[in-house]
Amino acid sequence: MEAAWRQAGRGRGRARASGQAGIGLCARGGASGGAARSGSGSGSGRGRGGGGGTPCIPLTGSSSSLGARELSSQKKFDEIKKANQAAAKKFVEDQFSSSSEEDEDSEGKHGKILAKTFTTYTNQTDGDASELERTRQYVNEAFQSGALTCLICIASVKRNQAVWSCSGCFCIFHMPCIQKWAKDSLFLISSPLTDDDFGKKDYPWPCPKCRFEYKRSETPTRYYCYCGKVEDPELDPWLVPHSCGQVCEREFRPPCGHKCLLLCHPGPCPPCPKMVTIACYCKKAKPVPRRCSTKEWSCQLPCGRKLPCGQHSCENPCHPGDCQSCPRVSKQRCVCGRQITERLCACPFWQCEQVCGRTLPCGNHTCEQVCHSGPCGECPRSGKRPCPCEKSMFFLPCTEDVPTCGDSCDKVLECGIHRCSQRCHRGPCEICRQEVEKQCRCGKHTKRMPCHKPYLCETKCTKIRDCQKHQCKRKCCSGNCPPCDQLCGRTLGCRNHKCPSVCHRGSCYPCPETVAVLCNCGKTVLKVPCGRERSTKPPKCKELCSRPPTCHHPSQEKHSCHFGPCPACRQSCQKVLKCGHLCPASCHDEALVKQTGLHQPAGPWEQPSEPAFIQTALPCPPCQIPLLTECLGQHEASPLPCHSAGPYSCKRFCGRLLDCKNHTCMKECHKFTKVNGNTDRQKASPECSHCEEACTKPRPPGCPHSCILPCHPDQCPPCVQMLKIKCHCKLTNLYIECIKITCADLKEKDLLSSCKNQCPKELPCGHRCKEICHSGDCPQNCNQKVKLRCPCKRMKKELQCSKVREGQVSLECDTLCKEMKRKASEIKEAEAKAAIEEEKRRQQAELEAFENRLKGRRKNKRRKDDVEVELSVWQKYKNFIMLPVCGVAVVMLAWLMAYNN
Repeated sequence: MEAAWRQAGRGRGRARASGQAGIGLCARGGASGGAARSGSGSGSGRGRGGGGGTPCIPLTGSSSSLGARELSSQKKFDEIKKANQAAAKKFVEDQFSSSSEEDEDSEGKHGKILAKTFTTYTNQTDGDASELERTRQYVNEAFQSGALTCLICIASVKRNQAVWSCSGCFCIFHMPCIQKWAKDSLFLISSPLTDDDFGKKDYPWPCPKCRFEYKRSETPTRYYCYCGKVEDPELDPWLVPHSCGQVCEREFRPPCGHKCLLLCHPGPCPPCPKMVTIACYCKKAKPVPRRCSTKEWSCQLPCGRKLPCGQHSCENPCHPGDCQSCPRVSKQRCVCGRQITERLCACPFWQCEQVCGRTLPCGNHTCEQVCHSGPCGECPRSGKRPCPCEKSMFFLPCTEDVPTCGDSCDKVLECGIHRCSQRCHRGPCEICRQEVEKQCRCGKHTKRMPCHKPYLCETKCTKIRDCQKHQCKRKCCSGNCPPCDQLCGRTLGCRNHKCPSVCHRGSCYPCPETVAVLCNCGKTVLKVPCGRERSTKPPKCKELCSRPPTCHHPSQEKHSCHFGPCPACRQSCQKVLKCGHLCPASCHDEALVKQTGLHQPAGPWEQPSEPAFIQTALPCPPCQIPLLTECLGQHEASPLPCHSAGPYSCKRFCGRLLDCKNHTCMKECHKFTKVNGNTDRQKASPECSHCEEACTKPRPPGCPHSCILPCHPDQCPPCVQMLKIKCHCKLTNLYIECIKITCADLKEKDLLSSCKNQCPKELPCGHRCKEICHSGDCPQNCNQKVKLRCPCKRMKKELQCSKVREGQVSLECDTLCKEMKRKASEIKEAEAKAAIEEEKRRQQAELEAFENRLKGRRKNKRRKDDVEVELSVWQKYKNFIMLPVCGVAVVMLAWLMAYNN
């Protein structure tokens, strides 16, 4: 009740908010406020609150107008108040008049109503209520949430609504819904009929669920209780909804002569509980008293009635109805009596597969019938026989065939219009081959074609089928379109399934499926119509919650089955901490932690949002048990809390002797690790600092360097540093280990100081010294080979440099050298003379040409002086002389160059 009043209060709050919105609108413009007030006369409380509200405050006006506006404001306020009160009252009635409300109807109240309803029945059965389970289910559904649902509108059926119950499936529908359903069904059935046929036949309408058919006169027009005694039953919270509270008194099904003893109830009546005295099926045993609903019984004695075979008796136990066929086997003859076989006694008559074969009375033919009784009859070929066209009759012996009469056949052909034009013949007539003007089945086209061929055009029918949705589209349709063969496929009111029926007119039948609404554990089930599972509250379950604990505990605290997360665990944590102790705090695996700083306000005008809480697992708090703990360097021991009882530093110097055996560790108290079972606390560990002092031990004699190692306990290693020295020739820097140069004698030092290259010094002769880099002066005996030439440079010879330098050898020109020298001088003189003469001739020619120009060109400029100069002997034959001389000179020059090389 409190929840309902709170929701009603929220409705009034919304109405006030909408009224304030109307005030704001009116303050901006008077026309809009007036329009809002004029349109709010017929709305609900919320609508009138939006249209009305406090009137606009005028900016200017007299005191009389202000008073009128105050009266109008008070009147509007009273109207809104009444509307809100009416809305709240209606809301409470709707909430508490619904059959799905569970707060008002407690379990004890339901039990009392059920006991009151079933009292008269249980009195007849001595308290046995086993036959009432089905009826009890229907009654319970009337109280459970969402169980009573109208399948037509898929809405809950409330206590104060008029309903109708189907007598076939006992499903409950709203009265307006079932009336509209019946009206639409009758209209759809009768719409294809003509005006003359309408009303001549009483077409039925079906139940939306079970398809049980009702007559037109059975269309519900009044609201009755379940038993049909009381019209418009009053709402009584201590009765089953829509019940009158009287005894049902409906006849049992199947009829037994008795009436139902329950109070007016939904669903089918239970089996008849009356006691009757009745005999068994075979009437052999004495009559015994039994329940009327199970009055038929068997004494289990043999039946003994005669079977249809007439030979044996029924050996089955006492049973209802006729006896079964005789199950025994006996030898029986066939109809013709030729064969004998074992067959069921219940089937004495049978035929074998042999042809009779007896001679007929004519004496010429035999009987062709299969296994028959009685005489074979006359020969079928004897007596008066017609010809094939059946126009003439002949009396012939049975041994002769009937001839044809010669007349036309004149039988009607298969087309049914024309006759056979052949002469009387045996066998079937031919097909009709006459050409006729044929009309197609739909009557739109004609065509001339053979009579035996059907004519169907390609025009598709455009008529709408009986579903009033799809076209026929059948080729050459005669107008009698077949019913629509497509599936409806429309979504049903449940919004989960589609209509599986063939395409039809009108509304689809309601979804026949039911959905089980389960509690969280699934042990409590509530069956509701399909589509109501979304709005139906899950049933309350009395079982304990079977969910596994979400925390680390093996089991959670006992509580009832529920939806949503389980309540927070309040057991002690008892987790084993890292230190080995148990956590004494409450379970903190699902603690609510406040989240801050997720949303930054845009400005001071923005309202601060409520803080968000998230569920998370918090770590166990630190262990506070004190423990005696040594420092890292094992200098002292102090009591510390368990969570901080790890190794700590006492801030003292370590003081352990380092590996150098010369200094101690100066680091602050640190971790100490024992290596190879070392128990000496004065010896340094791997964590101690390493000595970084330089080695101060004396060096070997002659070594100018200090020890390259840091401070160390043993002797210094040999000095391997490199010394930079010049070689003997002073050109190359040599790098020699210090220990080698300091430990070597004079001869070894002389070898170490040599760069092993050729000596770069020059001898007095100008050649380089051939010795390896050495100390002291170079040797004066030069063995280098030099080339010695004759004065004309034609001849050459290689000799030792020392001999040439001392003047011990020389090279003079021979006769060939002299002859070549003479020829060369002659050639040079001849060339010089020729050049002088040539120069003189050229100068003489230029002089003569100049003089001629001065004399003759002034008078006759076009005339050209041709000066003929007489060539000398040299000018004529110089080419013939110079070519051989130049060739000889080139050959000599080439030979000299080759000899010198």
